[in-house]
Amino acid sequence: MSEKKTRSKTQEVIEALILAIAIAAVVRVFFVGNYAIPSPSMVPALLVGDRIIANKVIYGVKIPLLRKTILRVSDPKRGDIVIFIYPEDRSKDFVKRVIGVAGDKIVIRNKQIYLNDQEYKDAYGIYTDKLTYPGILQPRDNFGPVVVPENALFVMGDNRDQSADSRFWGFVDLKDVEGRASFIYWSWNSEEKDSFFKKLRWNRLGTVLN
Repeated sequence: MSEKKTRSKTQEVIEALILAIAIAAVVRVFFVGNYAIPSPSMVPALLVGDRIIANKVIYGVKIPLLRKTILRVSDPKRGDIVIFIYPEDRSKDFVKRVIGVAGDKIVIRNKQIYLNDQEYKDAYGIYTDKLTYPGILQPRDNFGPVVVPENALFVMGDNRDQSADSRFWGFVDLKDVEGRASFIYWSWNSEEKDSFFKKLRWNRLGTVLN
């Protein structure tokens, strides 16, 4: 009897673990994702070493691999921080801020963004390079005009002078958007030489992203 009970309890534990793993996998695929920030392109909102949670269902439920939306909730809005599949290397995820949505006209003149022929009130962008490049050399500071096509986004990093974004490689297809960045759950400063407690950026933990 005791052998049967032991086997039964072991079986229950294994079944519970399998169920827990299955639930976690479903949540990870359809509902939330966690991502590491490897570059300074989104400073100051996101720092190198931040780890973030993304809401995957805020824009709708997608079938994995097929990237087909089976339940559309809403579309990304200007100002959203989105995670998406990098168009030039689909093995990578990128994170940027939405500047333009379908139908928007985008022009950049001497670092100033114009949206639909109006100065864009750039509440999040920072500029760290005093140099301004003419468009004939590169599109960082002088770009466009372009019109965002249907089912696409124009995105930029908040750190405008240090971001590879839509100015360089084009639009993001809506079907490649993974979700919207929600909050920072971990932040690690690997350049800090002192103790663990100084490497961990305590003040960033739990920061809600706008």
